[in-house]
Amino acid sequence: MKRIISFLLALLFLAGTYSCRNAKTNEPMNIAELSIAQIHRAFEEDRLTSVQLVEAYLESITQWNDTLNALTFIKPDALAVAEALDREYKATGILRPLHGIPLIVKDNINTAGMPTTAGALALKDFIPEDDAFIIKKLKEAGAIILAKSNMAEWAFSPMHTESSTAGITRNPYGLEFVPAGSSGGTAAAVAANLAVIGLGTDTGNSIRGPASHCALVGFRTTQGLISRSAIIPLYLRNDIVGPMCRSVEDATRVLEVMAGFDPLDPITRHGKGKVSENYLQYLDHEGLQGARIGVLGSLSYDDVHPEIRSLFRQALDEMEAQGAVIIDSVEIPGFDDLRQNQWCDDFRKDVEDYLQTWVRRDTLAKLEDIIRIGTNSEYAAGSLDYFKNHRGRGQNSVTECPDVYQDSRSIAFREAIEQTMDALQLDAIVYPSWNYPPAHIARFREEYKGDNSQIIAPHTGQPAFSVPMGYSGQGLPAGIQFLGRMYAEPTLIRLTYAYEQATHHRKPPLLP
Repeated sequence: MKRIISFLLALLFLAGTYSCRNAKTNEPMNIAELSIAQIHRAFEEDRLTSVQLVEAYLESITQWNDTLNALTFIKPDALAVAEALDREYKATGILRPLHGIPLIVKDNINTAGMPTTAGALALKDFIPEDDAFIIKKLKEAGAIILAKSNMAEWAFSPMHTESSTAGITRNPYGLEFVPAGSSGGTAAAVAANLAVIGLGTDTGNSIRGPASHCALVGFRTTQGLISRSAIIPLYLRNDIVGPMCRSVEDATRVLEVMAGFDPLDPITRHGKGKVSENYLQYLDHEGLQGARIGVLGSLSYDDVHPEIRSLFRQALDEMEAQGAVIIDSVEIPGFDDLRQNQWCDDFRKDVEDYLQTWVRRDTLAKLEDIIRIGTNSEYAAGSLDYFKNHRGRGQNSVTECPDVYQDSRSIAFREAIEQTMDALQLDAIVYPSWNYPPAHIARFREEYKGDNSQIIAPHTGQPAFSVPMGYSGQGLPAGIQFLGRMYAEPTLIRLTYAYEQATHHRKPPLLP
């Protein structure tokens, strides 16, 4: 009965919100939870225009952003861009891959003519002259940048999303709870239907954690598949930019546009010849049939909240019902040792390189300049103080920190995982994205535990996708994570899509 009431309330909520007029009949049209494919179909049938869509989302932002504090800057010419795309479609009859689709961009990705601040006072008035490589590709595909999103300052915090420029972002599924960090602004905005698609960055957790906390799909792709140039770094060797969307299909469409070689990001040379021109072909409703799914026991069963344990067990049963073969309690030889001493702190070097390349101010060239300008965030202040005196590995700091293709510890960790997958003939390894429900904002430090995203993919370079697996008793989302071999995005798309389509766990938040 409780679920039925919640469902009916959601329908009432959505029916009265996020609406525009049908361009053909002038009837009210609900735009909440619309997918890219549904929007393009509405364009083709003259039921919707890009202008109407943008107007509806701008109205939603006006209605809900003060509550969530998810977005920091609304693009002034978004409607003008929409008008131009409508004229183009009328003249050509051709829709680009993301034609007219409103996009949220995390505030550490360079966007020409828009502030790019990383949530920090030092960059509060920095407006790049040029777009990042991936932003250019998204614009060429027809996406409309609608807004920039709040983030954990300098992407420091996986726990919560707090910046000096905008303050604290709240989880739309429970306003007293965190949306995780650092891409919590994007997650909250996309989950609450303030745009169709969004971008986050992930150094250790920051796409998959917020996606898990906000009932979204979050893709951390193989290191080397997508460019990271012109993005404010945390640890560049770990950093990834990726889609945060309400469905696997939408995330796949965004991935397909962004993937590719960028001469300004040398790591993408490893992806040459490994990028599919058509990732959408892997969206298979029967993708779990015969798939071999390994359950990583140490991350799935140790120190897990009872509600998350129950949801995860249910997810395994759901996959088995779709024809998957579940290999339980998989362990990686030497896992406890291999996961140690993987983090390499290069924030000083990486952020100073960014400042020199893109900001180019004599008064803002060093980490000490950032510290001098200051911060309003106690968490960020502590991190900046740490980075002032620390660099390199946590243990044996003199050891160099090359990228995941050259670092011996990264290679050993990756090989151990992939050899286990080969021996057991696994298509993917799964575990909860987060072993505990979202923390209260007021107690985020003491309640932060169970973050599984930090442990494998950032260090091995492997792809890891998080998708919704249900909700706790308080209605707070939880996610399940699929880890694959290097450049196995096609396999992960197939598996996650089949699981999503069989379960449909995603539901919109009931905002007050």
